[in-house]
Order: sequence, then C-alpha cells, then structure tokens
Amino acid sequence: MYKKLASHTLIYGLSPYLPRILGLFILPIITKDLTTLDYGIYGVILAYVAAIEVLKDLGLNMILYNSFTKMPHQFKWMWRSIYGFLTLWNLGYAVIAAALIYWIVPPEAFKNVWIIIALNLLPIVFFGPTQLIGRVYFQMKEKPMEIAVRTVIFGVLTIVLNLYTISYLKMGYMGWFWSSCIVGLLTNISFWYPVNIKYKLTPIFNFKWKQMKRNLSISLPTVPHYYSSYIIQTSDKAMLSAMNVSTGEIGGYNFAATFGGLFGQLGNALGQAVRPLFNIYYKSNNYRKVREIIFVMQLLFFTLTFLASLWLKEIFSILVKNKELATTYPIAIILIMAVNYRPMYFGSVNVLIYGEKTKKLLYVTFIASLLCVVLNFSLIPVWGIWAAVFSTYISFLYMGYSGYFLKEFKVVDVPFYPLAWLVATLVLTVSAYFAVELTLIFKFAISLGLLFVGVFLTKKLINKRKNG
Repeated sequence: MYKKLASHTLIYGLSPYLPRILGLFILPIITKDLTTLDYGIYGVILAYVAAIEVLKDLGLNMILYNSFTKMPHQFKWMWRSIYGFLTLWNLGYAVIAAALIYWIVPPEAFKNVWIIIALNLLPIVFFGPTQLIGRVYFQMKEKPMEIAVRTVIFGVLTIVLNLYTISYLKMGYMGWFWSSCIVGLLTNISFWYPVNIKYKLTPIFNFKWKQMKRNLSISLPTVPHYYSSYIIQTSDKAMLSAMNVSTGEIGGYNFAATFGGLFGQLGNALGQAVRPLFNIYYKSNNYRKVREIIFVMQLLFFTLTFLASLWLKEIFSILVKNKELATTYPIAIILIMAVNYRPMYFGSVNVLIYGEKTKKLLYVTFIASLLCVVLNFSLIPVWGIWAAVFSTYISFLYMGYSGYFLKEFKVVDVPFYPLAWLVATLVLTVSAYFAVELTLIFKFAISLGLLFVGVFLTKKLINKRKNG
C-alpha cells in the first residue's frame, strides 16, 4: 500500500514541484524586472477571480468522484451529463467573471482591463470543464503519469513564458496573465482528445434535469466548502486592498504567500494520491487504515515545513534579489507552517464528503472562512498585513481540526487524537519562527535531529499499524 501511495504522491507532488523549483531559480532574474506594485496588481486581480472560481464547477466534482466509486458500471453516463451541464453553465460564469474583473481591476492596471478579461476567460469559454473531467478520470483510474506529464510540460512552459514576457519583453504583471492564458489553452487541448475521443466521455446536452437537480442538491452545499479555501488563502489580499493597505505592501505579502503555496501544492498532491484509496477504505469501513495514512502524512508535513522554515532566511538571501521582497521571510514562515493543517483535514472532511453529508461541511469550512473574515476586518486596521498572516494561520487550524468534534464523525471507530496534533503544530510554528535566526551550526544540528526523529516515528507508526 505505502509503496503505491508513495509513488503516486511523488508523481502528483514532484510533477508540479519540478517547474516550481525551476521557477525559484529564475527569481533572481525576474525580480529585477518586477516591483511590489506588480505583485500587488496581480495578487489583487487573482484574489477576486479566485473568489468566484469555485462557482465554475458548482461542486459537481464531488459527484464525479463518488459516482466513480459507487456506480462503477454507470459512471460514464453521469459524467457525460455533468460535462454537458457545466459546458453550458461556464458560458454564464464567463460573463459574471468578466463583470467582476472590470469592476475590481486596480487603477494602475485599468488601461489593460479588456486584455486581462480576455486572457482570464478564453480557456473557459472555449473548453469549459474539459480539464476537470480529464484530471478526475485519470486520478480515479490511478493513472497519475497522465496528469504528471502534463503538469511538468505545461509548468515548465509557464516558467519559460514568464521569463520571456517579464524579463525579455518587460511586460511586468501582464506577463503572468499572458503566460496563464497560453498554458490554460494548451492544457485543455491536451485533455480534449482523450476525454472526448479515446474514452468517449463526450458531453450530453439533453441531460435529465431531475437527476441534475439531485446532483446539485448534494454538490451546491460544497460550494461554500470549497469557497472557504479562497477566503482564507486569497481574499485577504482583496480585504487588504479594500482597507487601503498600499498595493506595494500587499505585493510583499503576496510574494511571501507563494512559499506557503508551494507546500499547499504538496497537500494537493497528497489529496489526489489518497482519494481513490480512501474511498475504498470508506466503502469497507476500514478507518484504521485511513488513520494510519493520515498520521504518516502529518509527520511528513511537520518535517518538511519545519526544515524549510528553519532555512528560509538563507533561501531568501540566495533566491531573492529585491531588498523589499527579501525581508518578507518571517511572514512566509507562518504561512508555510499553517499548511500543516492539511493531513488532519483530510481525515475528517473526507468522511463527510464520502457519506454525502455535505451540509455538515459548513460547520468546518464556512465557519473557518467566517472566522478569517472577522479577524481580518477587526485586526487589519491595527496590524496591517500581519493581521492577514495570523487570521490565515488561525483559520487553517480551525479547519484542520474542528471536523473531528462533529457527531457525524462518530461513525469512525478509531481515535485520531486531534488535540495532540494541534498542540504539536503550534509548538513547531513558534519554534520555527525564532529558530530561523540561529547560527548555521545550530541549524544543522536541529535539521539532523529532526530528520532522525521524523524517520524513527514514521517507521514505528508503519510497523505497528496492525496493532492500531
């Protein structure tokens, strides 16, 4: 089991990391041609676009996952119906997105507003949910290489296009939008043939409305659930802008947040790798196996995030050639350590999703996002960008652990010890924040010690899995 899980996680995880690592190496080049204003403009627009992006799929991706497991001989009809419905819906979504971008684009970028709108919406208008259908199909068929190859190729292409548009053509923030549009179109094209021709998952436009209404009654409550990730991770930039924090300061915060995003991508990779496996274990009520996997993932996250945070000052000094951006490493540490919520989050939320208790997700994710908003509006006038940092961290912790205290989780017959993992997360975060300023010899000693402890505990956990 672990060999397969590890290989799939590495494939899902390393495939986006290879271009991201390449992206780190070009930072010294492109940061010479970018300002905090560029990061601020891009971050604000991206924040608002992400605000409604969850509406693009209306939560129907959950129906794709569940129908594959629960109705293995009929899922294609369900998928084709959803494909047709979302293709039509995405046209309406594009109109809504265009109006939003026009309304919120910062004054410094208004001269490019129509180009920005077109670049954001062309892949959606031409291809609809094609990429979604293809990715979920390969994920549930346990064919990670189909996704990984595309991720690497188009990820590297994104980096090359960013380098060309930003540092050669000197396009500033517009370089990101052009790169995203080109890569978005090419990615959809790569999925179109296998989805529509090879596997015959062509869209059905005369779908049954009764069945679609039932699907939507299950999926729509997940929209606030998925929307919460936007509110916690991205809306803070929109709120900072609305509360008159300078675009330059927002740009610095946005830059630091990209490093937290690197570990968020690892969390996404783990989620993709374990989703098919978890569904099998849920079907047989084997929660002990689920707990075992969750605990191993949590130890892995603790080790990687702490080590990265410990050495982040040195990493910034090497990679970042902009003095303003180089000073943001303390912010990045908190945002990196915040991502440690992710493995334990899988352990509770996936139980609710598989059981189609979607309304109960609101008690976890919606309240977490509401907490984030309240903290931001209360504290940003006092603490500025640091309010956004701590509101993100606190909200993620709530989202990661609150699900274990819902009565719907009582169907799970093994303990997950959420409070113990929560305390460990807090202790490691405080330690990382202060340890980053230690001398190199102390950092080497801590790194070796942590690696030893992490490997020892992981092996011990795996070896004792039969005893629970």
